[in-house]
Amino acid sequence: MAAPCRELTGLRRATARPPVPGRRGANELCLAPFHRAAPRQQGRRRQLRRGVKAVAAISEDLPRLAAPGRNGAVEGGGRPEKVLMRAALTVRRKQKEDLKEALAGHLDALWDMVGRSVALELISTKIHPRTKKPMQSGQASIKDWCQKSGSKGENVVYTAEFMVDSDFGEPGAITVANRHHREFFLESIVLEGGLPCGPVHFACNSWVQSTRELPTKRVFFSNKPYLPSETPPGLRELRDKELKDLRGDGTGVRKLSDRIYDYATYNDLGNPDRGKEFIRPILGGEKIPYPRRCRTGRPPTDTSMLAESRVEKPHRIYVPRDEAFEELKQGAFSAGRLRAVLHTLIPSMIATISAETHNFQGFHHVDNLYKEGLRLKLGLQEHLFQKIPLVQKIQESSEGMLRYDTPSILSKDKFAWLRDDEFARQTVAGINPVNIARLTVFPPVSKLDPAIYGSPESSITEADITCHLNGLTVQQAMDEAKLFILDYHDIYLPFLDRINAIEGRKAYATRTILFLTQAGTLKPIAIELSLPPSQPGEPRPSKVLTPPCDATSNWLWMLAKAHVSSNDAGVHQLVNHWLRTHAIMEPFILAAHRRMSALHPIFKLLHPHMRYTLEINALARQSLISADGVIESCFTPGPVSGEISAAYYGNHWRFDLEGLPSDLVRRHAIAPFTTTSWSLTSSRSGDILLRGVAVEDASQPHGIRLLIEDYPYANDGLLLWSAIRNWVESYVQLYYPDAGTVQSDDELQGWYRETVHVGHADIRHAPWWPTLSTPDDLASILTTLIWLASAQHAALNFGQYPLGGYVPNRPPLMRRLLPDPERDAAEYAAFLADPHRFFLNAMPGVLEATKFMAVVDTLSTHSPDEEYLGEGRDEPWTGDAAAVAAHAMFAADVRRAEETIERRNADQGRKNRCGAGVLPYELLAPSSPPGVTCRGVPNSISI
Repeated sequence: MAAPCRELTGLRRATARPPVPGRRGANELCLAPFHRAAPRQQGRRRQLRRGVKAVAAISEDLPRLAAPGRNGAVEGGGRPEKVLMRAALTVRRKQKEDLKEALAGHLDALWDMVGRSVALELISTKIHPRTKKPMQSGQASIKDWCQKSGSKGENVVYTAEFMVDSDFGEPGAITVANRHHREFFLESIVLEGGLPCGPVHFACNSWVQSTRELPTKRVFFSNKPYLPSETPPGLRELRDKELKDLRGDGTGVRKLSDRIYDYATYNDLGNPDRGKEFIRPILGGEKIPYPRRCRTGRPPTDTSMLAESRVEKPHRIYVPRDEAFEELKQGAFSAGRLRAVLHTLIPSMIATISAETHNFQGFHHVDNLYKEGLRLKLGLQEHLFQKIPLVQKIQESSEGMLRYDTPSILSKDKFAWLRDDEFARQTVAGINPVNIARLTVFPPVSKLDPAIYGSPESSITEADITCHLNGLTVQQAMDEAKLFILDYHDIYLPFLDRINAIEGRKAYATRTILFLTQAGTLKPIAIELSLPPSQPGEPRPSKVLTPPCDATSNWLWMLAKAHVSSNDAGVHQLVNHWLRTHAIMEPFILAAHRRMSALHPIFKLLHPHMRYTLEINALARQSLISADGVIESCFTPGPVSGEISAAYYGNHWRFDLEGLPSDLVRRHAIAPFTTTSWSLTSSRSGDILLRGVAVEDASQPHGIRLLIEDYPYANDGLLLWSAIRNWVESYVQLYYPDAGTVQSDDELQGWYRETVHVGHADIRHAPWWPTLSTPDDLASILTTLIWLASAQHAALNFGQYPLGGYVPNRPPLMRRLLPDPERDAAEYAAFLADPHRFFLNAMPGVLEATKFMAVVDTLSTHSPDEEYLGEGRDEPWTGDAAAVAAHAMFAADVRRAEETIERRNADQGRKNRCGAGVLPYELLAPSSPPGVTCRGVPNSISI
């Protein structure tokens, strides 16, 4: 038996080598140095995913060359001599094993002793001069698997030895055949011995399946990046084959162990087998355009051949094996996040809350959720209280209690949510700061078909708002960029009849006009609440409310603001959060794995920004956006949620305007583009995309000038956007010096072409898709993708519980329309008699509120293994020293951005983020500890 290899903390820097011809500054190092991770400050740096990372190293006395002659040749001529190479494989152990897994582990150790071991083979970058095939080392087995079967710790380092000819060349790939019974997670392989360039690093980070599951060998490439045209001869065939395997053939039911990336429509949200009420339309295709999702290949339902059968929790839904949560993340989920909350807590609530406690009886009852908790008649398991982060265990008279953490929105001023200035402040520094737009036309005009929805003009008049404009006329206020609008009219109006027919749901299509004060803050000056006409083309019912002047109008104004917040919550969740980050990114990720090799420098750039996204999207299809899922149960749109999301995608979404500066600046209507016959508006005009909250200005640091100077989301977002853009531009320049290199890159062009024509097939002919012809085109596309996956998602996600967990501040649904003496005199009388009770009864009930709170707490939680924007990577992700240096500059830019954000939050002149009772804006502060922190920008959409 071989002796265990030595485990050191680092490897020496490899010697430099000349760059690849035609590429400036690339591939200067064969392997970047290892460093043991230093402890990070609590709250400032992410926690180490696996403690101190084990780093594989090779014995110092490893013989380099067995040959006495120069360059591996025997003196006087003859066959090349042999060179000894040794590989150190770092395997991550599972920390928790069930009995079956433990038995399989012991069986693997025994199997290893009789020769059924893990076999490896080196592949050279060179072609054999005689066979014209890649040079191979011959098979070698891991030597010490059995001896280390009982090793403790999170990582185990195994060794294998190869004897190769001295003219073998540089190893560019290694194959692994797992002849054991169970899979294992291979973190990395380090190869040393007889290499002019020094150690070669293979960053694997992948599950290696047993040959019983996957008969073919796994291939891992070294960390040296190659454009397709620069691929060494020995790796070309392997590179193509690996991509072909990842694409699959588009048939069959996917197994959880598969590594196949393919596309499908959203035909698995409904479950017609449960009944008509669970039927949902297919999202994606000619009728309802939508992005594609990852294909699972499940058979159709019994009652509909078009709907895919569902996999219900707790069973796992397919994603390619390496996209699934790692053990630390999965453990957090299983113990205290989405699955625990939805699978155990919510049904217990449903079964135990009695009918008489369905409504909150007073604001103090809402407050008691944070002080005393929600009393459950049947109690909960002890282990659940210990594992759910938002729930703190209390004992009182031997009864279980659920107590929620106090949301940040209440931490500095418990009554701030009642004020108009706070309502307006949240449009620029809240959970959904991306819908406020400059008002340029008065009265606002709808783009819906007037033959169906009536007159397009808003009911708001100049008389309604002139008294709130500090002496300006409406036209003067618009000319001076003092008027802004939240316009949800066209998004909701086509669906209101169906929403309001649902028991316990009542909604309006809202418009809110805001005025920018001299202090730089906003105030709401008019709210319009509209309903659909009773007959097509007839005038639509609408109410216009303005700031109150007496007790009755004050309560009506509060109800109107609550309806606006409910509209805003639905658009935030269905459009801005789910559609414009999660769903939009999925086709780009699928295409990247299918069309770009792991050797490709752009794949290496994008890789950290794709982590966990396919898995979290699959979980969303299973529990969140599915029929009767959390979104339908907790938010106003209910069963039409998917259609609202699809309507926005088909009628308004544009990739070229998803970058932050473009989104802030856009002012012009989009040229009409009809996607399909399915459309709720007259054309693909995109009018609700109009923002106009910034203007182009070359004199400004980011090239634009904000019309709302104190706009925390935009102010901080531009810092991170610029850091990302500079990083991407410098990285792209390393590999693409001119347009020709971009246009001739078949993998790159195939990735973008497939994303557009397959992943976004329903809008593939839109004229606004950016071209991919130059390095600038490429940098712009990549910057937008990284922005969406990191900062944009963070801004929309991690404030959901801290800023929205107090339901009266931001109700996700409303259950009553405004009281109207003409429509219901008795209801109006009840409102006058007890407006407090009427307001609370219009809010979500106890069941809806607590379910919503539990879910958004889950969604707002950072995992312990989170990887944050700008942080260093755990292993040498590339062998290109210039790329490593560019990333170090990016990390420095991100740190400077965080310092700037801290200074801004202490600047009392910035009233939207600093002041008495005002929360600082930290959602775009890059670093965060684990948990619900209302800050932190992960690299990817991982929750």
